[in-house]
Amino acid sequence: MRKIKFQTNNYYHIYNRGVEKRKIFMDEKDFVRFLISMKEFNHVEPIGSLLELNQSRKKAIKKTKETKFPNNFKAENSALKLFGNLVSTILVPLVEIVCYCLNQNHFHILIKPLQDKGIEKFMHKLSLGYSKYFNSRYNRSGSLFQGTYQSVYIKTEDKLRKISCYINGNPEIHKITANAEDWIYSSYQDYLGLRDGKMCDKNIILKDFRNIEEYKKLVDVIIKESGDIKDEEKKYFLEYK
Repeated sequence: MRKIKFQTNNYYHIYNRGVEKRKIFMDEKDFVRFLISMKEFNHVEPIGSLLELNQSRKKAIKKTKETKFPNNFKAENSALKLFGNLVSTILVPLVEIVCYCLNQNHFHILIKPLQDKGIEKFMHKLSLGYSKYFNSRYNRSGSLFQGTYQSVYIKTEDKLRKISCYINGNPEIHKITANAEDWIYSSYQDYLGLRDGKMCDKNIILKDFRNIEEYKKLVDVIIKESGDIKDEEKKYFLEYK
């Protein structure tokens, strides 16, 4: 049974790895699929599979193109209002994503639940959806992840800043890449202004720094301090720091 009871508007470090430490991302397509899943499954309303979602979108676009609206069609039209309400409902997020990092055999996400059981619902859809995709693509069966995802409650603002640095610096900490900012499967490039990603709310962290360079310096410190710690101890590095 999970020890942490998630509370809305609190921050949590969520992470998991492949069963038997196996790779869960084999190539670029897998990384991209997981990132798309993070975006598309972060909705209150169920969307089914990503395949079903894409098919529904294509049908909706086709139907819209085939519909002939009257010249005096206005926003207050009841049909348009109904469509607007539907879109608003679908786009209600379960969680707020602060930062993330996908490595070859594990991932880290820093998130805040916005709805009751937001993290549970988001992670269930994300883990199940990606596992089905992965098993289908590689003709395998069984669990992909090593049990239920792990979580750490972030108790202070200082811990929140350091955890974000740990996650953004994770590829360099694990020596996956020489420089964390070169790893495109994390949010670090967005934080540094090298990419205009919309997945994360960077301001939650960056508002506490005078500039991006100051944040980068803290990331470098966290990378240096945690770089020599054994893998099995890394998950505890910032929990008690």
